[in-house]
Amino acid sequence: MSGTPPPPAIPPGRTPILPYSRIVGQGELKLALELNFVSPRIGGVLIAGQRGTAKSTVVRAFALMSGGELPVTLPINATDDRVVGGWELDSLMRGVAKPQPGLLEEADGKGLLYIDEVNLLDDHLVNIILDVVSTGVLSIQREGIDVSRQLSFGLVGTMNPEEGSLRAQLLDRFGLMVSATELDLDERRRTITTVLAFEEELENEDSAWLRAAQEENDALRAALLAARDRLGDVGLDEDVSGLCAEAAQRVGAVGQRGDLLVARTARALAARDGDPRVGPDHVRRVLPLALRHRRPDSAHGAALVWGPDDDDRVADLFD
Repeated sequence: MSGTPPPPAIPPGRTPILPYSRIVGQGELKLALELNFVSPRIGGVLIAGQRGTAKSTVVRAFALMSGGELPVTLPINATDDRVVGGWELDSLMRGVAKPQPGLLEEADGKGLLYIDEVNLLDDHLVNIILDVVSTGVLSIQREGIDVSRQLSFGLVGTMNPEEGSLRAQLLDRFGLMVSATELDLDERRRTITTVLAFEEELENEDSAWLRAAQEENDALRAALLAARDRLGDVGLDEDVSGLCAEAAQRVGAVGQRGDLLVARTARALAARDGDPRVGPDHVRRVLPLALRHRRPDSAHGAALVWGPDDDDRVADLFD
């Protein structure tokens, strides 16, 4: 993609969200967000995790780092009008038909749509959102409105598996899926130290800590934008395409979407790493992200974890 998005709009340290560069752990989650940013055609990230695993914090910190604004957040009780747009009620009461943009158009302007507890959202609305993400087109034909708009934004959804999963058809349409994991003891200790330091530095008008964190954010943002620009130049040979397809088949991925997502995500990883071609290591690293939610029992929550058995099924492909 050409052009560079505008610099971050929120001054560093002026929002109580821990800087993305200072978040401890959650490497797989951060990788998924970054690859979806590098290659928006991946189609979004679904994050599964119990409450208190910092899912929302990571998403908001990523949005601030990558676009300078908090993400547009879709409430659980959102209506069709709120999501896709409708008529402005006050104007209608005065006899004037004035269109009111919905949250999807707002996300197009800000760059990221965040759905917390997406598994509790009406399936109909999830379908609409995923259609817009995959096609880049919002088509509204209802109540006297007949318009189509080109939209582009990143999509991130979170869910707590204890509260139920998504239907398999909806799971499959999210490009990547990750599990927000519990931190180990050392990571928990470092998180406490980091958060307390951040809270103290927020009161400091001239904080070297915040400036350093912002510089790290800026450097990462520049690197991701550069990776996005060179994505189209990253080569993917037929033998690597075959590797993507066979790995998906080995783990029982349903349909062909998983094959394509492995290839697309591996290409984004190669671009992020500065490699000119996709290699077997790129493919192996993205398999859990692209395939864990595409197995037959995923809708029942049994296959959300990528384990040693999954690695064993594909191990000889990468020897």
